[in-house]
Amino acid sequence: MQEAGGRFPASPTIVPSLPTSSYQELWITDEVLFNYQRCHRRAFLDVYGEARFRDPPSDYLSKLRQDSLTHQQTVLGEQSVHIPNYRRGDWQAGAEATLALMQQGVDRIAKGVLLTRRPDGVVLQSCPDLLVKQPGYSNLGNWLYAPIEIKLGKRPKLDYQIIATFHTYILATVQGAWAEAAWLVLRHRGLYEIDLVELLPKLEAVLEGCVTALANQQEPEVFIAHSRCDLCHWFSHCYGIAEHQQHLSLLPGVTPSRYLHLKALDLVTVEALAEITPKQIEMLPGFGIQVAQKLVQQAQSTLHNQALLRHSSSPIAPLVDDELPTAAIELYFDIEAAPEQNLVYLHGVLVVDRLQQTETFHGLLADHPAQEKQIWQQFLELVWQYPTAPIFHFCPYEVQTVRRLAIEYDTPVAAIDPLVDRFVDLHERVTRLVTLPIESYALKPIARWLGFDWRDADANGAQSIYWYAQWLTTQDRTFLNAILRYNEDDCRATHRVKDWLVEFIRRS
Repeated sequence: MQEAGGRFPASPTIVPSLPTSSYQELWITDEVLFNYQRCHRRAFLDVYGEARFRDPPSDYLSKLRQDSLTHQQTVLGEQSVHIPNYRRGDWQAGAEATLALMQQGVDRIAKGVLLTRRPDGVVLQSCPDLLVKQPGYSNLGNWLYAPIEIKLGKRPKLDYQIIATFHTYILATVQGAWAEAAWLVLRHRGLYEIDLVELLPKLEAVLEGCVTALANQQEPEVFIAHSRCDLCHWFSHCYGIAEHQQHLSLLPGVTPSRYLHLKALDLVTVEALAEITPKQIEMLPGFGIQVAQKLVQQAQSTLHNQALLRHSSSPIAPLVDDELPTAAIELYFDIEAAPEQNLVYLHGVLVVDRLQQTETFHGLLADHPAQEKQIWQQFLELVWQYPTAPIFHFCPYEVQTVRRLAIEYDTPVAAIDPLVDRFVDLHERVTRLVTLPIESYALKPIARWLGFDWRDADANGAQSIYWYAQWLTTQDRTFLNAILRYNEDDCRATHRVKDWLVEFIRRS
């Protein structure tokens, strides 16, 4: 094998950590390796799990896949490409067809297949989005190929870079030489070159961990982290197991690293954690007194299914009027947006008039993305009709978006700073002032614990993005009506949470 500029080893380093016999018939694909980086359990289930336990893709996930395919087609369509001809699923034939194109020296190969078998029997397979011919020397002739991975994301995430490096790793064995470079093509950033010298050791560590985990055929313990798990096709399966086990990962604040420390102390149930004192765990790495107090109180709240005031060195009740103002008119605000498109398509405002005892919802909706500025102006006109009304929202996103839109549309600072001063983030208030027996401090779990129900039970922000995309495609106003209904329910749920929080603190 030839070196590329002397920067890389002469051949991929392979250091088996299990007997060779343990590795026979083990097939590691780029998809398996990608999922292993995000969740060891997902990679295991992808290889050994029963298909009947997989969730069908959500509407939003289907949209992401279609967007990703469209992005790939756009990039690949910029220049002519050669596509290997083989029967779908016959990876050996795909690898042979790809190698034939490489030996011919064609400039660009799309959707190729790379295969190699390690000395320990493990088969490595990857399907780079694009292979690009480069000058150099390989067993192909006086040329070689470098891989390009096309991703929908905005940032060159490490797991993206690891997979592009994996393509390079297998490619080195196929063509007998290391590519000098590998690239990502990101939707909003364009071409990003990967530092292969830095990434190769990281790839080898991830790859050996993946091989060992799968060869052992030991199912990893379930751990639910909603930010990572919600779009996974094994979510319902894993969640059902976690719920049956009353797994500690369902307790807010129990991160994977904290769980390992608690597990070492045999604190693996809600009841066990509820019965200790914070002092017993505050010295654990990454804990401290505040984390310890929150976790123990969270366990107590969950165990007894009751809301509790947060531990605090200062009285909370006097803060109510300042931090949770009750006014004659209050506004409840929620935005619907498509972050990937940097687009806000709905400002929802619920106007609550406590004197007249009325509640009026205003859904300021852009029928087309070009109307974003128009609905921004409508929002400003509406909220400045009530110049002293507090504006309640849930999480910082609304404030951040208001500031961004103000800059984008040259809104005078004098119209924005006093407006932002009226914003009241209920998520910050809830998480600082009370502990609730819920799995997540997102709006839905809190409001549902209080008895509030959304008219569309499965609606969420991702579904809203899908509905808006469907509206733009079909012009079927059913989709817009669903978005308005969902957003109004979000505003009303925020109202419910605010009223409950004020009343609870005053009674406590």
